[in-house]
Amino acid sequence: MNKEEDILLNEGKMLPVMEHFYTLQGEGAHTGKAAYFIRLGGCDVGCHWCDVKESWNPDLHPLMNAEEIAETAAKHCKTVVLTGGEPLMWNLDILTSRLKELGCTIHIETSGAYPTSGQLDWITLSPKKTGLPKEDVYAKANELKVIIFNNHDFSFAEEQAAKVSENCKLYLQSEWSKRDEMYPKITDFILAHPEWQASVQTHKYLNIP
Repeated sequence: MNKEEDILLNEGKMLPVMEHFYTLQGEGAHTGKAAYFIRLGGCDVGCHWCDVKESWNPDLHPLMNAEEIAETAAKHCKTVVLTGGEPLMWNLDILTSRLKELGCTIHIETSGAYPTSGQLDWITLSPKKTGLPKEDVYAKANELKVIIFNNHDFSFAEEQAAKVSENCKLYLQSEWSKRDEMYPKITDFILAHPEWQASVQTHKYLNIP
């Protein structure tokens, strides 16, 4: 990356885009809804079970003009999901401003490990032990989605739930490779703690992006 590209990146005029596509939201509160996904490269949270490790290195992904990718997304759908990687590593002001001008509702999927930026309508906070959320994002989160990989993650989920607002939806989602083991435990946990709901990666069963 040259100096000029670095300046444009910091200003949010260019962003490292791993991929962008039109599909159905597979997880959480908006499961089954049509949405245009913009997956940004770059993440240093380092979850060992991450299913998109190829997103971690931003240098592997082309820089794209933020306004142009917004215009592409809006042509397909007015619900746009920013994901990664960790999308909050980048300045999202220009991207989200253009999406708003085009009439879009903007969702983001984030670990919360970086400060929020941009105009965001729905924040899915998926906290990770390897890079805990910034304190301010808890109050802004619309849904908390905790990935369950082992038994200790249930305690972690409760710790995180204590920090979000009372209007925040609470979801438990098994790490995909552990689903046969963990969903029976998730079911039992939710029956004992009905403020929680189960989230399932339905897009993987539907074999869509």
